[in-house]
Amino acid sequence: MQSRYHAGKAGGKGWLAHLARAVLALSMVVLAGCADTRYYWQSVTGHLQVMQAAKPLDDWLADPQTPDGLKQRLTLAHEIRQFAITQLQLPDNASYHRYASLTRRYVVWNVVAAPEFSLTLKTWCFPVAGCVGYRGYFSESDAQAEATRLREFGLEASVYGVPAYSTLGWMNWLGGDPLLSTFVNYPDGELARMLFHELSHQVLYVADDTVFNESFATAVERLGGEVWLQQQASPQARADYLVFNTRRQQFRALTRSTRDRLTQIYANNSALAQTNKALIAIKKAAMDEFRQGYEELKASWGGYAGYDAWVAQANNAAFGAQAAYDDLVPAFEALFEREGRDWPRFYAAVKRLGQQDKTQRTEHLRQLATRPQG
Repeated sequence: MQSRYHAGKAGGKGWLAHLARAVLALSMVVLAGCADTRYYWQSVTGHLQVMQAAKPLDDWLADPQTPDGLKQRLTLAHEIRQFAITQLQLPDNASYHRYASLTRRYVVWNVVAAPEFSLTLKTWCFPVAGCVGYRGYFSESDAQAEATRLREFGLEASVYGVPAYSTLGWMNWLGGDPLLSTFVNYPDGELARMLFHELSHQVLYVADDTVFNESFATAVERLGGEVWLQQQASPQARADYLVFNTRRQQFRALTRSTRDRLTQIYANNSALAQTNKALIAIKKAAMDEFRQGYEELKASWGGYAGYDAWVAQANNAAFGAQAAYDDLVPAFEALFEREGRDWPRFYAAVKRLGQQDKTQRTEHLRQLATRPQG
């Protein structure tokens, strides 16, 4: 296998020194305008450590100490990366031509928070990315500490692990986003979806609109994943993915119905003049029904417990975060069909939407999702 970004272009101590200088210079600009220096410092140093751990795929494949299993996964990831370029028209750049082995399950832990009677996420504002409904930490303990702090202000908070994140293409000149041990061993179909999702953020990212960005990326991962499974996956990989994705769809249907119910409960709060005590009781009943529904799903899955951790800490923040990845996906899928399932045309249409006012583009997408196809 040949990599376009070998050590001579993106590796070596000189590259690391250059990266360190560039990131540290950027951090000084950021820190000069923000009082939250500790948070930004952990972001800069955490990302630098990930970049420093990454080596070109060719180096890993040529190393006799690299396990055969890992070589197979890296080769598969390279093939998926090429498929993303040639078939999905996703960016052809430095991202995912290197690999980093980390000593933890997740690369980042996100913190999300929402009020007691709302699914609207608290937002944080950052340079470049704009305002988003989460805050990422390279240390789980730091994330948990932030969640505890937010709870002290009366918010419901949730912490969840993130196997991959995107630098939106800003780091491609320094080697790009690497493959990570936190997701490279995912089942074949999930590995493909993960790469398609993160690469789509390099197609378009609109500041201050988490739902638009994540729903677009989720649509690309689903649509692209279907194509990859049909054209490239082995029969066993397709069979394994069918089982996994059926469970996911059933779980998402359950959480979506619970989100809808909670949204209605909170919207009726003022109209019904509910007291906090009464509202808490209605909310608890909805959550109890959600957990009962989950137990029934588990039983139908033969006891598969992959969503236990999510359900255990499910709250307004967790449901709100999930909504960002789900709510506008049907609209983007409808747009893909309207554009003749042509990837460049689809991306161009999405970019035009991204230029609109947030309220205007959201309404446009919601209308698109409910419009009959044909």
